[in-house]
Amino acid sequence: MKKFLKLLAVLSLSIASAQLQAIEIADIEIAPKVSIAGLDKPLQLNGAGIRYKFFFKVYVGALYLSEKQNNPGAILAGDKPNRVLMHFIYDEVSQEKLVNAWLEGFENNTDKAQMAGLKERLAQFNALFSTVHTGDVVLLDYVPGKGTTVNVKGLEKGVIEGADFNRALLAVWLGEEPVTEDLKEAMLGLE
Repeated sequence: MKKFLKLLAVLSLSIASAQLQAIEIADIEIAPKVSIAGLDKPLQLNGAGIRYKFFFKVYVGALYLSEKQNNPGAILAGDKPNRVLMHFIYDEVSQEKLVNAWLEGFENNTDKAQMAGLKERLAQFNALFSTVHTGDVVLLDYVPGKGTTVNVKGLEKGVIEGADFNRALLAVWLGEEPVTEDLKEAMLGLE
């Protein structure tokens, strides 16, 4: 019985330590937890994967939440802290392509009335971006009551207010028409 309990303890520790280790996707290390200014507790990795455009790897995307959740409806309905990480692995993505992708993602996942209410803030959001290259990182950190802080290449670019904006932004990856189904499933931790 003692041997069994020792074995169980060792297995439990192994599983716990494995959950605290970073994962690697396309040679990019993804941290299991992240801290965001204004939050008492770190966010945990919900899931991560690669955004492909045709057969090109564009970026590694990761979703961090206060607690793991694989139901996109529950994530999109909530007003909880989150982070979306985009670590670019493609040579270059122009500002124009980023802006067009954001616009398409918002339009595909919001109705006309919602889009009308988001239009001005989406324009502010788009203005925060510049051309990105391999190794550049974009962080989109949402804190309830504050908004979505946009960090590009290590520089805080601005904050976009509103839980509605954050929900529409998350819908780009988790909505009915996500950038790709594979990345949606990966960010939900289903792959």
